[in-house]
Order: sequence, then structure tokens, then C-alpha cells
Amino acid sequence: MKSLAKILLPVDFSERSLGAARYAKVLVEHFHSELILLHVLTPPHYEFGALEIGGSMLTELYANRGAQVEKELETFLAGELEGVDAQRVVLDGDPARQIVDFAHDENIGLIVMPTHGYGPFRQFILGSITAKVLHDADCPVWTGVHLEEAPPVSAMPFRNIVCAVDLGPQSCKALDWAVGMQKEFDARLTVVHAMACSATGNQADAQWREEMEHTVRDDMARLQQRFGTQADLVIESGDPPKVVCEYAAREKADLLVIGRGSAAGVFGRLRTNAYAIIRQSPCPVVSV
Repeated sequence: MKSLAKILLPVDFSERSLGAARYAKVLVEHFHSELILLHVLTPPHYEFGALEIGGSMLTELYANRGAQVEKELETFLAGELEGVDAQRVVLDGDPARQIVDFAHDENIGLIVMPTHGYGPFRQFILGSITAKVLHDADCPVWTGVHLEEAPPVSAMPFRNIVCAVDLGPQSCKALDWAVGMQKEFDARLTVVHAMACSATGNQADAQWREEMEHTVRDDMARLQQRFGTQADLVIESGDPPKVVCEYAAREKADLLVIGRGSAAGVFGRLRTNAYAIIRQSPCPVVSV
């Protein structure tokens, strides 16, 4: 598990930021991290586009708004972050791009932010800014549709951690992160792997599944030995997001850790099932 010397908390002054701040505070206090609150001010042309407004008027409005935002950020979340010495930064530009670039330039260890899903169908929604950050950030991202419902800091346990692996390249990073959290919080760790369902259920398919499960157990044994852990291993057949999230709900997981795929260049790419897992998870998700 890489250092959490710096934790970034992007905020938009909404109630959704409150829950994210509670999780950030627990992590900051435990790991003695530096916390940075970041608000990105959207330039006028992002909001007004081709709307005809006098240039000088628009410039004055933007300057006034910038000054007001800096003033609001000085005291925002003061109650939630009591006792935490947080740095507060205002930038302007495209929010997702600025968050990703700032995290990269400042060597941030973790970004904590809500998904910004709305309404009764929020489990099907991933806010565009969060989705872009998840797609492009080169550090782990802590998010989830229920972050705004975070319990008070004093009642926030990390006793039960689930790590979803597909045995792809990012499984090592996900398991490393999960083991780090397990050891830091003396938690129970369960590793979950979802296998493809058999379409026919015949003997050949049953034999194939048995062989695949044996391979998975051997690979996981080697991984666990590498990271010095003896986590429980659960192998179930079915759609990966459904298998992982239903298990997390059934076992009342406090945190779900998943891996992101890799691509050429500095930044990672989210694996196929990760968006669905984040939308459906009953608890916060760290994508590594």
C-alpha cells in the first residue's frame, strides 16, 4: 500500500461533500496525512457558452465569484474537519482535468470524492466529473453513491474489508491496498472472485469450472503469500458487479477495494466492470 501522506478532497459546497469529508478525516487522523481541500471554479465560457454578455461585466462577475469562493472555502466543513489542519486551494478550469492534474503534480496518495449521483436512480448514475477522475487519475480514488450517508467519524469502523480481484494485472495493486487497510485497522479481509456462468450446465462445463476454480485458488494462494496475508477467498459464478456487490451487502462490508486496468502512458483506465461496481456497491469503493 503506497503512502497516504497527502489526501485530496475535492469539494463543491454541497451536502455530498460532508460524507466524503468524514471518511477523509478518519484516514487523515489514522495515517497522519496532509489534507487538501480543492474547489475548481468553472470559467464563464463553460457556463455561458455563446451567450452574449458584455466582456467587462462577465470578467467582473467572475472576479467577484472567485473572491467569494475563496472566502467560503476558508470555513467550509469546519465542523466536520475540526482538529484537522487542512490546506485549502481554489483553481479554475475544467473540474475533472484540474483535479487529476493537481493530484498528479502534488503526488497525492488518495482522492476522496462522492459520485454525485442524484435521486432514486442514483445507483445507475455516475457523475461526469467523478467518472472522468476515475478514468484518468493515477492514484487510488475513494468514492461511492452512499458517501453522503457516512456515519459520524466516531462511529466509522473498518472492520470488514472486501477486495474484488479478476487476477488481471491490477489485482496485485488492489490486494496490496486491501491488505494495507486490513493491517492498519485490524480488519477482516475477504477476497472475492467472480467466474463466468455455465450456459449449459453439462458435465464438460462442470469440469471446466472445477479446473478454473482450482487455478484461481492456486493463483490467489501465491498472491496472498506475496503480500503476507491469509484472507478468506470466495469464488462465485455470475456477473462480476452483481457477485461482488451482493457479497459486500450480505457481509455488511465497510469498504470494497477494486482494481483499475492499465493503459499506455501515466494514467490508468477503469476496467470494464468497475463503473457498475461503484454504482451498485453498498459501501465506499476504492479503485486502485
